[in-house]
Amino acid sequence: MLQRPRRGDPVWIWVLHGWELLSWGLIALVTLITMLGGGPLDRKLGILALTAVLALCYGLVRTRPVDRPALGYGYLAVLAVVLGLLAYLGDGLGVYYTVTLTQFIVFADSPRGAILFTGLGALAITVGGSLREGGQPDVFLTNTVSSLGVWAVAVVMALITPRALAQRDERAALRAELENTQLELAEVYQRQGAAEERERLAREIHDTLAQGFASIIVLAEAARSQLAVDVDRSAQQLQSIEQTARENLAEARVLVGAAPRSGVAPGSVAATLRRTLDRFTEDTGLDVTADLADIDCDQPTRIALLRCTQESLANVRKHAAATTVGVVLAHGPDTVELEITDDGRGFVVEDSHGFGLDGMRKRLAEFGGGLTVTSSLGDGTRILATIPLVLRQSGVT
Repeated sequence: MLQRPRRGDPVWIWVLHGWELLSWGLIALVTLITMLGGGPLDRKLGILALTAVLALCYGLVRTRPVDRPALGYGYLAVLAVVLGLLAYLGDGLGVYYTVTLTQFIVFADSPRGAILFTGLGALAITVGGSLREGGQPDVFLTNTVSSLGVWAVAVVMALITPRALAQRDERAALRAELENTQLELAEVYQRQGAAEERERLAREIHDTLAQGFASIIVLAEAARSQLAVDVDRSAQQLQSIEQTARENLAEARVLVGAAPRSGVAPGSVAATLRRTLDRFTEDTGLDVTADLADIDCDQPTRIALLRCTQESLANVRKHAAATTVGVVLAHGPDTVELEITDDGRGFVVEDSHGFGLDGMRKRLAEFGGGLTVTSSLGDGTRILATIPLVLRQSGVT
């Protein structure tokens, strides 16, 4: 027995069940016309009683679970018998077979069962109608041909219905698979987002807090070693330690969301880099030459250039053993370029896999930029960071 149609079912299933409901309206109408028309009273009462029995059986079966095929076939057997008796009692009541055709499809649990019971219904009305008309062979032949035509339509309907149901089930399976895929993609995106956020935080911590703490350690060691020799220099270094610690505290608040996101004071990129270079010279005593063009760029670009400068200077302080550092900020045709050079010991670029250089590359890649590192042992190092300024100014990231 087919269950009631649900959302997403093919149109054919809705038509089938709509026809089933409509059939009872037509049965009631034809029965009412028959009762109001002429004819023997006993036949009218017989027709009314048979119609009532059929309606009662329909209601009983429809209120039972759809997974009990025996009930459906029991109702179809009653339907076939009632159709035959109605065709015998009333002229033209064989039309009930056409009206109730969909019920044979709905209450059967397989195409074979539907074809069999529609055939029994066709046989019943053929016999009942032919007996009412006298039972002559030519009458049987005429009624048989007519019933076979309707039965052929029923066969087609019985064959089409399973295909429509299969399409419904296939679509339901596809919808379920799509929903599962969407859930899996959402989980993947969530995990990817969490991983990217962890990587971003790790990069920010390395470029800010870690560098600040490294600077504090170097300054503290220098202040301790010179405390008895150069008090003024030690006091200056202690002041730098305090300032660096305050900056680290501000950066920590940024990372936990308690301060503005950038953590960088407003101003032009040249002014921002100049303050950083002055601090570096003050802390290290190295000779720094700077050629900083006054370039108008947005805050994210300015922060990226600052972080690259801070990381490069930290590497110079920790590894280069340099005496001079050069910093050039220039406006290329379509980019802003930051070049940092030193005359230190240099290194083999291919053997370098530090987090700092990788972090700079990833940071610049977020803006469509790139990082070029040129160095060799004994020949110093050149860092070139580029960011497409035109795209940044137009709001494309």
